[in-house]
Amino acid sequence: MTISRELTLAINQSVLKPNRIVSTMQLPKWGFVVVAVCAALALSLAAQAQNKDAPPASLHHAAAPQAREHGEAGNAAAANPLSLPTDTVTQHKLNLAGRTLSFTAKAGTIKLMTEHGDELAAVAYIAYLLDGSDPTTRPVTFVFNGGPGAASAWLQLGALGPWRLPLNDGKTFPSASPALINNDDTWLDFTDLVFVDPPGTGYSRIVAPGEDAQKQLWSVQGDIQALAVVVRRWLAENGRMLSPKFIVGESYGGFRAPRLAQALAEDEQVGISGLVMISPLLDRAAFVGADDPLHWAICLPTYAATMREKAGPVTRAQLADVEQYAAGDYVRDFLRGPGDTAAVARMVANVTSLTGLDATLVKRLVGRIGKDTFLRAVDRAQDRIVSSYDTTIAALDPHPHAEHSQWLDPVLPGFEAPFGSAMVSLYARELGWRIENRYEILNRRVSRQWEWGRDFTSLSDIRYLQRMLALDPQFRVLVIAGLTDLQIPYFGNFLLLNQIPAYGGHGRITFKVYRGGHMTYTNDASRKAIREDSRHLIEWH
Repeated sequence: MTISRELTLAINQSVLKPNRIVSTMQLPKWGFVVVAVCAALALSLAAQAQNKDAPPASLHHAAAPQAREHGEAGNAAAANPLSLPTDTVTQHKLNLAGRTLSFTAKAGTIKLMTEHGDELAAVAYIAYLLDGSDPTTRPVTFVFNGGPGAASAWLQLGALGPWRLPLNDGKTFPSASPALINNDDTWLDFTDLVFVDPPGTGYSRIVAPGEDAQKQLWSVQGDIQALAVVVRRWLAENGRMLSPKFIVGESYGGFRAPRLAQALAEDEQVGISGLVMISPLLDRAAFVGADDPLHWAICLPTYAATMREKAGPVTRAQLADVEQYAAGDYVRDFLRGPGDTAAVARMVANVTSLTGLDATLVKRLVGRIGKDTFLRAVDRAQDRIVSSYDTTIAALDPHPHAEHSQWLDPVLPGFEAPFGSAMVSLYARELGWRIENRYEILNRRVSRQWEWGRDFTSLSDIRYLQRMLALDPQFRVLVIAGLTDLQIPYFGNFLLLNQIPAYGGHGRITFKVYRGGHMTYTNDASRKAIREDSRHLIEWH
């Protein structure tokens, strides 16, 4: 279905109804008091309704409030703690290894409106703009995280932004200090950065009452439509339509990236030069199909990388034997079925050898090792459970002697508190945004209520990548993966990308695998390599 430029969403009536006008001409004197009290009560209830989570219809954009200098912001939020502060503009100087960067930071809001002029959502962003650069040639990169329901703080404070949360060998925990340090690996040297928090994440809010708007914004298509409007409006407001434009997305943000590039080209007349996709969900079926041999095969290289990391750092080249087996003999024996005892015996022997798991367990599971089984089995002797986001990060099993266990993943619950606290501090101390709202670093309500659509089990981004590569000969894509990521095993994306034609020449899609997990940039060496790979893609244009 073709979507109009102003993003007409599928809601048949205005979210906000006009107030009924009551005449006081026929009321007795005490009636004026009643009317006044009722009016005050109505306004109070309307204000409360405005501040409940809910979403849109036709998306338009209201002009942003006048920006203030550092120190003035946050006063609007003091009057109403659920309101977002006035936009701020602050100046900064960053002393880094071998260089000093002077830049302007903008913390602001883009308001999405109905065609009737009612506010639907307030989308918060942070932009970092290098001083003294030519806006017509200076690249600008829009950054999105995943979830759905994750704020952009993960990429901002983990890899790209001017400040970074220091980690201990890629690890942290809830009570760790949220104090930030200058980020020597920031991308600000070669591109301006705009970190966008979709509605329901970070400080971004759905304003309109009711469920219809929420269902639209918290959906695959509605999310893309809304973010396309946000990107176009930011470019127009900031005079950056002539700039080379890029998108960075992690996980579900990577799933967004090619769809957003197409929506911007088709619906908003904005061309995107390239994508950086970090641990992207390229094809949901490949990662969840329990009866698909590919589902089981793509995990084997990650299992092997996990075991080999115990003896020291591992590179992808050292996993060539596992990749060859996973895409060859493993699939062939899998297809023979559990009734073929010779095939099962071969699978058990090979999987046991590669993963280091107990042979009895592997035999009982017929060589088909599920993710949850692996997470608990790999360090069972130490009563520890590894993270699906990075299988080199472990925590104690809260129920080590039980047959089954429920646990908090060592990465997400461990990382959320320091990352979230660091963002609150950054907004208040550096950007002048003081707000009492909770910063939604990972809003699980969004992911629980996400509308995936009818093709939930077969959602794929491959066709969107193919369309954009075929359409634009200058379009380039960098896909990055972590060796020990079990959320999106790297081998699955490798096999999927191999199915895309060259479209006029090799090198338009680059696939890189580094040490680390889903957020591979939390590894110091990987973060530096990602920066250089991305710089090469952006500066190529």
